[in-house]
This record gives sequence, structure tokens and C-alpha cells, in this order.
Amino acid sequence: MDVSMHAADELSPALVRAWHRAMDESPQYANPFLAPEFAAATARHRRGSVVAVLREETEPVGFFPHQRSALGVGRAIGYGLSDCQALVHRPGVTWDPPELLRACGLSVFEFDHLVEEQKPFDRYLTGTFASPVIDLPEEGNDYVEWLRRTSPRHTKSTLAKERRLGGDEGEVRFVLDERDRRVLRTLMRWKSAQYRRTGRMDRFARPWIVDLVDDLFAVRARHLTGMLSVLYAGDRPVAAHFGPRSQTVLAGWFTAYDPEFSRYSPGLIMHLRMVEAAGRNGVRLVDLGRGDMEYKNWLKTRELRVGEGLAYRTSPVATAHRLWRRPVRGLRNTVLAHPGLRRPADRLLRTAGRLRTSGPLGAGSAAR
Repeated sequence: MDVSMHAADELSPALVRAWHRAMDESPQYANPFLAPEFAAATARHRRGSVVAVLREETEPVGFFPHQRSALGVGRAIGYGLSDCQALVHRPGVTWDPPELLRACGLSVFEFDHLVEEQKPFDRYLTGTFASPVIDLPEEGNDYVEWLRRTSPRHTKSTLAKERRLGGDEGEVRFVLDERDRRVLRTLMRWKSAQYRRTGRMDRFARPWIVDLVDDLFAVRARHLTGMLSVLYAGDRPVAAHFGPRSQTVLAGWFTAYDPEFSRYSPGLIMHLRMVEAAGRNGVRLVDLGRGDMEYKNWLKTRELRVGEGLAYRTSPVATAHRLWRRPVRGLRNTVLAHPGLRRPADRLLRTAGRLRTSGPLGAGSAAR
């Protein structure tokens, strides 16, 4: 197999078509995070974003997007943001990870949302994790009715809050694909405040992430469209979601709501209406992303598995990186896997968030 390297935002039209073909031939690669458009957008805002193209008898059969450092440390493209990662390939293609890394000039490749099908990387997995999804039928759209049967109390409560929101604040309406960039900015502000309030890293304090989301909002392609979905009460947005979609898969990404309306659970209402509307617009799978969260456990119809790990070939750089990263990952995953540890850690982060946003320093943080 021949391997050639390309800048992720400089692929020829022929290579993009071949990549699309590989996505179309395998349902597990239909996720928009695996599209060449996502790799290209990331490359416009993150240096070192490249694609290794695998060829058999001159024909491109596989695409391995990744980000690389000067020391040869590679990570899945969009690492830390992308909720689906893979070497996208045509059926029957296989590879040897150390040989692939050598051809790419990498000593190590780190991933945290690898699709389950990537068998050559199996021996490098350090863990697999649930990624809840919602299946939507091709005929009809009875998702809310399914929820009424599986979670009658939650569903009844959410629909009652939707009616109350409409009665108190004005007609409730939902827009699946809102093109008003001002609402996108509102979503980013809500999400930044949520990150700070809960003690998490504020992703939208990083200019390149803001620029990437702005970039993806403008992408309108068959395999990736940046879609902003908004729940309104009257003329006022109360909850929103931004994420990429392909023809058949909608990927959950950034969701937030106006805290002023929290008593109505607008985020849950928005998810119900988003899933319904997406199903009517050809989406067959909503991928909620890795994470054990209550709302995901309520909404899901089943779970996929995604892998985390480090592929490597023998080298001092790989050894040093493994020694550094494995203990950090192990501690984090131990906390996330045990409610008895996760809940106190979450309370600690929320307390830190309140302290950070309540005093003089908090006001400066909010201004950013």
C-alpha cells in the first residue's frame, strides 16, 4: 500500500470525491465529523492538520486525517472537539498501525472517540466508552410516542413545561436550520457562561474554536452542513444547538439555553423537537456523543462504543508520551466511571465556577 501526505485543506476534487465514496460505502463512516469538509475546516484554524491518503494500485482507498506536532506526536483531527474519529476507508481495506505511523512520520497517534470498526487499532485501546444514539425510522416519526412509552414521567413533565412556556412567554416554535448568525453568537455566549458556571474549560474563550464554528456554520455540503437549531418562545431564542450533519447523521455538539428560562427545561424541549424535525428531514441517526449524562440516557434508543487509546511505534518520543498521558487519562476515566467519585468532583468544579464568576475576577472573565 502506498501512502501520501496532503494538507487537509488542499485535497484535490478527485480525492474529496474518493473520500465521500468511502463514507457512502460504510454506514459507520456517515458521521459528519469524518467528512473531508470537517478536516478542511479544522486545517484552516489549526496548524499541522494533514491527511494521509492510502492507495492500492494508485487508487485512493483510505483517508487518515490527523494533527501532528514537530516531534511526531499525532492526534485525531479536531482532537478535543470531534466526537467521531476514524481512518475512513473502503470495505476490505486494512493496515498495519506501526507501518502507517512510519509512513506519516509519526511516533504516536492519540484518539478518544474512535469508531468501533477500526480493528487494526484494537490492540492499542486503553478503554471503550458508550456513545448514546437515537435511531429514527425511515417511515413515520413516532419518537416522542416511543419516549412516552419508555419514559412516561419525564416525557409528560417536559411536554407540560413546553405548554407552560408557551402560555407564559409566547408561542413556542422550533427552527431546525436557523441561518441567523446573531443567534449563533448568542449560543456561544450561553455556552461560555455555562462552562464558567460549572467550572469547565471555556472552549469559546479560545479564538480558534470560535473561528472554526463560524467557518462550519457557512458549510453547506452533502456530507457536512453546519446546522444551528433554535427553540423560540415568542420572538426570543431560549435554547439552541449547533452541530454538523450529513445526509443521514446529526452529531450533537454545542447545546445551551438561556438560564432565565431554566424552570421550563428548554434544553430538553429543544432536543425533542430537534429529533422530530431532523427525522422529517432525512436524518436516520442522532449521535449524542460520548458521556454519561442524564438527558442522554433518557433520549437514547441504544449505544455505540467509541475507543480511546494510543497507537505507537517503538521510539523515545512514543515512550515519553505514553508515560505522560496514560496516568492522566486513567485518573480522569476512573473518576468518570464511578458515580461516587464523579458527583463530588462535579460539585467541586461547580463551586470553583461560582467563585470564579461571582467576584471581581469573575466579572472580568465574563467580559471575555
